[in-house]
Amino acid sequence: MATTNNVTELIITGLFQDPEVQRVCFVVFLPVYLATVVGNGLIVLTVKVSQSLHSPMYFFLSYLSLVEISYSSTVAPKFIADLLSKVKTISLEGCVAQIFFFHFFGVAETFLLTVMAYDRYVAICKPLHYTVIMSRAVCHRLVAGSWLGGFFHSMVQIIVTLQLSFCGPNVIDHYFCDLHPLFKLACTDTSVEGLIVLANSGLLSIFSFLVLVSSYIVILVNLRNHSAEGRRKALSTCASHVTVVVLFFGPAIFLYMRPPSTFTEDKLVAVFYTMVTPMLNPIIYTLRNAEVKIAMRRLWGRKVNLGVE
Repeated sequence: MATTNNVTELIITGLFQDPEVQRVCFVVFLPVYLATVVGNGLIVLTVKVSQSLHSPMYFFLSYLSLVEISYSSTVAPKFIADLLSKVKTISLEGCVAQIFFFHFFGVAETFLLTVMAYDRYVAICKPLHYTVIMSRAVCHRLVAGSWLGGFFHSMVQIIVTLQLSFCGPNVIDHYFCDLHPLFKLACTDTSVEGLIVLANSGLLSIFSFLVLVSSYIVILVNLRNHSAEGRRKALSTCASHVTVVVLFFGPAIFLYMRPPSTFTEDKLVAVFYTMVTPMLNPIIYTLRNAEVKIAMRRLWGRKVNLGVE
């Protein structure tokens, strides 16, 4: 670490203290995490092998699902394993690594959702130029830019964290490592660091959310010039995306647009965006998208036929 620390290991309090409640949580959250991995993995596989899902919208959806798996996996496996442990510990280095990857994948998802909104804007508002504007090369650059944005954002968070000294106590009041709970353990005043996190995370969430809202306002205005069938199809696609955006940005804005402090309700909000939202995204996209459902049935039918042979 960049500074001298007396603390090398952190004790995590977890979501609940009651062993019985923790066992119930284990039974609930293990299937939730497995459903997240399987559901999002199925979308990635379906888009990759289906000839009918090669448009930019599904290209971005497959990367969003990949990010969802990675994002949830930075927290869920250890959280679920800790539910069966009496003492929950993590090294300081491991804590910093978890913060890095958590914010890396979280911000990559933020940018991907923004890119997906831009894709829908071009498809609905500039349909004649869509294939030129959203070329395969442009799509790859937008995805790469999302990953790079997440990387640089996380580097700022880690640089801020590495400037802190930890001399005790070593009990982090959360079920995973994040900036606000970790700041509570620092030996020095963290007001400046809190402002940096506010600017780096909170304002980023607000700005991205406003861009997304503006995009969909423009889309809604332009839909007045489309046929009834065109409006229905566009609204169905956009409704799925807007639902995911609200589920993702709501908790993020709630947690990071505040001074660094640990509130009791933060844990429950964190459970929602680390465990529940990644599981819901495949359901939201597949239930409202006929093309994805048809492609999944074809993929399943192909696997069944191969199994019979």
